[in-house]
Amino acid sequence: MWGGRFRTSPDAVMEDINASVDFDRHLFRQDIAASQAHAAMLAKQGIITADDARKIAHGLDTILSEIESGKFKFKRALEDIHMNVESRLAELIGLAAGRLHTARSRNDQVATDFRLWIKATIDAVDVALAAYQRALAEKALEHAATVMPGFTHLQPAQPVTFGHHLLAYVEMAARDRGRFADARKRANFCPLGAAALAGTAFPIDRDATAKTLGFEAPMANSLDAVSDRDFVLEALAAAGITAVHLSRFAEEIVVWCSPLVGLISLSDRFTSGSSIMPQKRNPDAAELVRAKTGRIIGALEALLIVMKGLPLAYQKDMQEDKEGAMDAFSALLLSIAAMTGMVRDMTPDVARMRQAAGAGYSTATDLADWLVRTHNMPFREAHHVTGRIVAKAAAENVSLDRLPLAAMQAIEKRITNDVFTVLSAEDSAKSRASYGGTAPKNVRRQANRWLKALEKGR
Repeated sequence: MWGGRFRTSPDAVMEDINASVDFDRHLFRQDIAASQAHAAMLAKQGIITADDARKIAHGLDTILSEIESGKFKFKRALEDIHMNVESRLAELIGLAAGRLHTARSRNDQVATDFRLWIKATIDAVDVALAAYQRALAEKALEHAATVMPGFTHLQPAQPVTFGHHLLAYVEMAARDRGRFADARKRANFCPLGAAALAGTAFPIDRDATAKTLGFEAPMANSLDAVSDRDFVLEALAAAGITAVHLSRFAEEIVVWCSPLVGLISLSDRFTSGSSIMPQKRNPDAAELVRAKTGRIIGALEALLIVMKGLPLAYQKDMQEDKEGAMDAFSALLLSIAAMTGMVRDMTPDVARMRQAAGAGYSTATDLADWLVRTHNMPFREAHHVTGRIVAKAAAENVSLDRLPLAAMQAIEKRITNDVFTVLSAEDSAKSRASYGGTAPKNVRRQANRWLKALEKGR
């Protein structure tokens, strides 16, 4: 393409390191759409003839069909998706193809293509996260009153409901969706027409191409338009946080599935076996979600490092923006789908959850609160009294609701039989009715609120 300046062909190693078509071929829809919009604008502005524009449009339609059907032959010698398309266009329509690149550069072309790809990918992630939220909310509604242990420091802390635990991840996914929506807003400006770095002397209409391609407006500075990849970084940052949320839940699934814990089970659909131990049922889907988080975070870190020292404007370093990002979003979409499937598939062991919910003297805070409410005892004093009662129960090797009343009264004589109304895991969970608390009525209300919102596409 630059034969006028260069006299010899590139070295084979140069061709290998320079080529990007192995991964940027995934931008073919965006590249063709941007070229269609650019050609139509050039014709409307009188920069190319209407006849040439029609030939270009027809040729691009043909190329799109060829790529979609698998008939298109990508050539690494042509470096990237842009030159592969332009070369084939020349084969199809002749000299008119050479007019398509008027008033643009591959610099603004690739920036436009990738912004379009990021926007479409964010839309796909949003749909996937909404389905994940729906699965969680439906399961939460089903198990609004199923008690389980709530943990701090991975130690039994206070009883919560399984539904309440699941709704925590609904809230996280909502913030993830919000971050992606914010990233999409800032990505929604069009670089096309910035050309190589300085704009163009041709009388182009950048507003027209931006509108045609679904952007809010053209980018206001030609240097910025071709030289920054913050729209990729921001989307990858949102992806990294989302992946961390998924990974935390995946870790819990791995732990809960262990026979040593036994809070849930997964079916054959989301587990695998062992090549040597026939009894094994491994939660491999959850483990792989946990692992893929590293790839997603790594893509963000890699691109930050690529961009950190680049002067304006375009540098070939930026060719490294796509492969990692495409891999990261592929991994993220697969991870969301796997987590959605596991949520729908998982079966909680309600009896085991109930048993575990009361373990570790998890209703001790309820006893302290009862002392405060019933006897107007300062909480710190109630905390101390409760600690002594817990120590007594531990010495007797019984749970709090099985410790005899006389044993409690030996420590605090004002305790009455009414105390046993707050010492079960169910009573504890039911009492946490403050806004955002684990009480079953709260869980039902929040689960229904989310299901209605998701039904409306929010």
